[in-house]
Amino acid sequence: MRRMAFRSESEVSNPRSVSGGVKSMLFDILTLFPGLFFGVFDESIVRRAIEAGIISIRIHNIRDYAEGRHSMTDDAPYGGGGGMVMKPEPIFRAVEHVLTSQGQQAGAGAGARVILLSPQGRPLTQQIACELSRWEHLLLICGRYEGVDERVREHLITDEISIGDYVLSGGEIPAMVIVEAVTRLIPGVLGDPGATFEDSHMEGLLEYPHYTRPAEYRDWEVPEVLLSGDHALVVQWRREEALRRTFERRPELLSKATLSERDKEFLRRLGAGV
Repeated sequence: MRRMAFRSESEVSNPRSVSGGVKSMLFDILTLFPGLFFGVFDESIVRRAIEAGIISIRIHNIRDYAEGRHSMTDDAPYGGGGGMVMKPEPIFRAVEHVLTSQGQQAGAGAGARVILLSPQGRPLTQQIACELSRWEHLLLICGRYEGVDERVREHLITDEISIGDYVLSGGEIPAMVIVEAVTRLIPGVLGDPGATFEDSHMEGLLEYPHYTRPAEYRDWEVPEVLLSGDHALVVQWRREEALRRTFERRPELLSKATLSERDKEFLRRLGAGV
């Protein structure tokens, strides 16, 4: 059987420093469906980051922290209505156990970000991913059903994040998205230290077009400037294409992007009102 990239709670030690002085990050994920994560973190960048000791991922089953013969983790909502609500007790116990195991405490002053994945949270952006990448410990709570008891929001979490204005069955996929988005921003994860700086959304713009060999395919040619060997012209072309693509596809992003006077002049030629 193939070895899983992430580990059970008992197999992961505290975050530690790795070669080159790079800090490691610990992701703790609390879920009712741990099986959903099997295989997801066993490939590509996340797996390499785990093997390099830069990140650790622990998956916790919230049911393990429920009491009673049936290990109840949800119940009917007070006031009536359809659906079920996740009970507060198992979530509080799970979070407090995880934080205690790292010598931390729950609450606003904790040394970890305790994040509830929920449609009501602030929308995930590249800027938020950058913010989260500066922490050493992220604890992600995957909501389910109609949601979680409001006391979890009021007294336990430090943040609430959504990955978009649509409905999913739970917070597991959003948790995977956050792990992927944050991991690639941690120094030492990507082979090229500058690789993330040109990504879409890093400067408020969509990324410029990419081409590779062959220079001509089915009569479609690579832009001549990319074959010129003139680095300054390539940089200018890429910047202008990023501006063009953003204007054509996501013009609302331009109001928050960092733009030079040269950028603004180029956008005005395209018809943007900047």
